[in-house]
Amino acid sequence: MIKLNKITDYGVVVLSFLATRRGATVTTAEIAADTGVPVPTVAKILKILARAGIVDSLRGAGGGYALARPAADISIAQIVEALEGPIALAECVDGSENQCGVEMLCPMRGGWNRISEAIASALSEVTLLDMITPPDFPVSAGGMPGTETAGRREV
Repeated sequence: MIKLNKITDYGVVVLSFLATRRGATVTTAEIAADTGVPVPTVAKILKILARAGIVDSLRGAGGGYALARPAADISIAQIVEALEGPIALAECVDGSENQCGVEMLCPMRGGWNRISEAIASALSEVTLLDMITPPDFPVSAGGMPGTETAGRREV
């Protein structure tokens, strides 16, 4: 199973919350209260995301955090890379922070690059705006998601 760490999961939650605030500056405490993510975790995530240029940090009275650019301009790949480092499925992948001890003998040497690149590309195509925009669900005759009819349910 390929799995993102909890900090990245929470990071997307925090950023999604900020995206719904349309440029308003929000405090760490407000974000924690509204998302359920603990204050220390929110603070840690925001500090990392500020260094990566994904959020802006404003100090002083009325300070807090806001997205540094529109949600449509922030890819999930950028978030993952900011919070976890390069997208690499194995230690032998180009850009990995670790080195494989048997890389010189391995028949898969460099083979994982194609898969890592495909995943990075897929994550680059999904934006924060995509994550907060409800999907269109097919509507059945009874008005519930299910079999598709001519119309779409407005969300």
